[in-house]
Amino acid sequence: MLYRQKKDTYIRNYDGVGYITSTGLFNDRCTNESGTVFLCALNRKPQTLDELTDKILPQFVGVDRDTIKKDAEEFYDGLVADGFIVKGETEEELNAKDTGFTYNAVQPKTIREDFTPTIQRADSDTQEYLEKHFGDKPHLSSFQIELTSKCNERCVHCYIPHKFKLYNISDELYYNTLEQLSKMQVLSVTLSGGEPMLHPHFKEFLKAAKKYDFYVNILSNLTLLDDETVQIMKDGNVSSVQVSLYSMNPEHHDAITQLKGSFYKTRDAILKLVANDIPLHVSCPTMKGNKDDFGDVMRWCHEHKIRAQTDYIMMAQYNHETENLANRLSVEEAGKVISDIISDDLDYQNSVLEPDFVKRCNEAQFNPERRLCGVGISSCCMVADGKVYPCPGWQEMVLGNLTETPLQEIWDNNEKIKWLRGLKMKDLGGGECCKCDKAAFCAPCMVRNANESPTGDPLEINRHFCAVAAKNKQIVLAWRAAKLKELGK
Repeated sequence: MLYRQKKDTYIRNYDGVGYITSTGLFNDRCTNESGTVFLCALNRKPQTLDELTDKILPQFVGVDRDTIKKDAEEFYDGLVADGFIVKGETEEELNAKDTGFTYNAVQPKTIREDFTPTIQRADSDTQEYLEKHFGDKPHLSSFQIELTSKCNERCVHCYIPHKFKLYNISDELYYNTLEQLSKMQVLSVTLSGGEPMLHPHFKEFLKAAKKYDFYVNILSNLTLLDDETVQIMKDGNVSSVQVSLYSMNPEHHDAITQLKGSFYKTRDAILKLVANDIPLHVSCPTMKGNKDDFGDVMRWCHEHKIRAQTDYIMMAQYNHETENLANRLSVEEAGKVISDIISDDLDYQNSVLEPDFVKRCNEAQFNPERRLCGVGISSCCMVADGKVYPCPGWQEMVLGNLTETPLQEIWDNNEKIKWLRGLKMKDLGGGECCKCDKAAFCAPCMVRNANESPTGDPLEINRHFCAVAAKNKQIVLAWRAAKLKELGK
């Protein structure tokens, strides 16, 4: 009997913690130290149970071979049952079972977690576990590379000032960065821009990233997608493509991108990727120009089985200029979006109607000793000129430059990243947030604070988001009271 890692499954060993994730399942898992030995014996080549046992046996002292083989079979059969690996008598049978992601087999619902600003991930359990595990010794698992700051769109809400969209990453820097990331056991690499497909070597860069067996994500407006790029994505089993679709009204979408015809190019490219079974994630940031349109986008995505989310949170440009915020929803406009979200999402409604919902909301408070932010614990990013930042929007917080300093050294020794890792909730606004009764409806963010603060202070509370959190709480509790009354409860 043969076992093989599926083509859309990725495995890493994080200091004794085994990690396996599947882009087809949108699922992942961690293993203990013993399980990590079994997990890391797998690869993308077929192996018999005896071959796997022979690889595992030397790492366990005083355990006989039959016991190891029995435990291995049980472990691997569990991964087969959960869809992470394939099992079969021949390589042909393995290939037939290794179907990968397909829109014909999934129902990626636009779930509440994608809509609510207090939830940052669709499934945070494993990520939280890893962040806790790496708390004392952070491990870089996710890295974003800006291939170019150039962009063919001029989105009105963009946090990157258009005057700075000038640079392409050099070939030498890109390939050197991939090599460093591989040595650091990084799992996920995101290729972004600007518009990454504007880089003249985008296709070669994409092929190179897959050769290192990274979980590759692409952030793109897709207006430049061509058939050759689609084939490269398929051949390289790209894990995810994220694109923004602002409206199903072409005029509204194009008014936001300021690129005539961009709606049709983006929409048609999305459909082409769906037809080729390439995992997509559609984002629909909501602003003044499309404040009544996000529901149509969500419904269109659901019809095509595409994961989608909306977001009514907009931040200032990273150089503290705030012209883009003229497009940000007012508190009342954000409230209308919140009301629409509740009206459209049955899962969210059921959650809000749970008997202890109000009690949980009232009791929710930020722990003063809780880590303020996850930046620098498992992720960071770089831009085309080599500068490294905690997260894409925080380009004033320069941690180092890869043209001068190795990434491992920046990650381990940079004083700014050490400072960020040490911040607690009690440091934000002098501890004010830890006393707030709106904690259940708020997600404090240092980059939003820093970009909008005239002094760039990440610990200065942004009152706009306080007001939105208050509106969110008011609307949700009012909806709950009205609904319970309607139900006679």
